[in-house]
Amino acid sequence: MFTAPRGTIDILPEDQPYWRYLRDTIAEVTDAFGYGRIDVPIFEETPLFVRGVGTGTDIVDKEMYSFRDKGDRDLTLRPEFTAGIMRAYIEHGMKTLPQPVKLHTTGPIFRYERVQAGRYRQHTQFDIEAIGELDPAVDAEIISLAWQLFGRIGFRNLALQLNSIGCPKCRSGFMQSLTRYYEAHHTEVCEDCQRRLQRNPLRVLDCKVAQCQPIIAGAPHTQDHLCDECREHLATLVSYLEALGYLYTMNHRLVRGLDYYTKTVFEVWAQGIGAQNAVCGGGRYDGLAETLGGPPTPGIGFGSGMERLVLTMKEQQIALPGTQATQVSVIYLGARAKLAAITLTNQLRARAVAASLEFGDRSLKAQLRAANRTGSALAVVIGDDEVAAGQVQLRDMQGTGEPQTLALAEAAERIAGELERHL
Repeated sequence: MFTAPRGTIDILPEDQPYWRYLRDTIAEVTDAFGYGRIDVPIFEETPLFVRGVGTGTDIVDKEMYSFRDKGDRDLTLRPEFTAGIMRAYIEHGMKTLPQPVKLHTTGPIFRYERVQAGRYRQHTQFDIEAIGELDPAVDAEIISLAWQLFGRIGFRNLALQLNSIGCPKCRSGFMQSLTRYYEAHHTEVCEDCQRRLQRNPLRVLDCKVAQCQPIIAGAPHTQDHLCDECREHLATLVSYLEALGYLYTMNHRLVRGLDYYTKTVFEVWAQGIGAQNAVCGGGRYDGLAETLGGPPTPGIGFGSGMERLVLTMKEQQIALPGTQATQVSVIYLGARAKLAAITLTNQLRARAVAASLEFGDRSLKAQLRAANRTGSALAVVIGDDEVAAGQVQLRDMQGTGEPQTLALAEAAERIAGELERHL
């Protein structure tokens, strides 16, 4: 017996209303902010992610699904969206468009990581990017989009976590200070942090291992080492956020897990999955385009895992808008009636009526029970005698009023009109 591979899930019909609601809400918010849809390949050349995401990161070192194809090319299932979208920006000459180019996408990403609630080896990510503008007002817009999206979804207890990790010009001083501090605590941290300290020191601040938390708490702060440009960028962004009325927490531990981040990094948290939960994370990546062989091009964006959003919605018991229930059940008795019922059901659906038809030539009683289970407002009953007379019986499933007799040829139009008047 086959089962879904570890780290993957099936999204069953009962969960689809959550996904539809998320997609509809994302479309409403991205349209309001003027972000256009882009779709990029599920796999890219492996060096795109090695150079873009960075060696020494857990994604590149441990988590990528890479393979060699039949043309002897090294390819990787995308572990994140930003590198591929920046590749598309460069490849298609989007720098000639009005800047920033504002884009969004949704689709699967792949990382071989430890499976836990809301975190899978294949999961669906919503991604937003604004490429081509350094103005801190773009940072404020991206954060505002995230805040409005999660507020529109209905999340309660939202919290904005904010930090600046500087730029290459000022980060070297911070890295030296951080390295000196950790060398004094080298034997007290986990093996991963000992390795990170040699290859990618900034990642030690993102460690979740319990024994490392006291060390992280006493670590130097990135904001104490910012250059004038980065300090001004952060101060301007903060002034915009305060003008918008967004409460935020300066979180010196927030560094994000990818090499391309510069200056602004942020997360939005919501209460969910049993603890305070990051429902999105992102930041600036002003040097990514150059790393990928393009011209200097600033950018900022964030990603949000859809499975985690669904779990948080369930945890917070967010009510979904009602989906359209079955409005009309078509019930038949007899071979000739079945053909007429199939035709009438099709005519009703062509008029945007949610109509259901039972299969298997069941009894009248069984078909009425099924109509009750679907929540049908009306039932149309057709027997062979009704077909001979060119008629149908229309019943109110709430049991109010007498059954109506309608001409079979006019039944679809009459029923659709009646439902429309009662909406």
